Amino acid sequence: VQLQAFGGGLVQAGGSLRLSCAASGRSLKSYVMGWFRQAPGKEREFVAAISRSGGSTSYADSVKGRFTISRDNAKNTVYLQMNSLKPEDTAVYYCAAVYSTFVSSDRDNYNYWGQGTQVTVSS
Repeated sequence: VQLQAFGGGLVQAGGSLRLSCAASGRSLKSYVMGWFRQAPGKEREFVAAISRSGGSTSYADSVKGRFTISRDNAKNTVYLQMNSLKPEDTAVYYCAAVYSTFVSSDRDNYNYWGQGTQVTVSS
């Protein structure tokens, strides 16, 4: 499955962005989907994940209450709505997929990765 993330950009602190991850090659309905991010000089970290049906989600503590992950299997797309953005949210955001029934926050479990989209939050 090929993934392409887009929707990043430059936003002021307190603003919002919505990232999208479009898949091609296979239907996403059998894949758990995740969003990860990597800031300069830091390791790639978990942001959010969603079950195949969308009925179960998981979030990093740092984004809980501000970010919302969702999916539209009919459109083969996963979203990350980011509100109340902070400068520390600045990073390259990646979407990822794993053929699994379990929602995971472990990046090593994910088999497929998109190319990343830059999010920059100015103070």
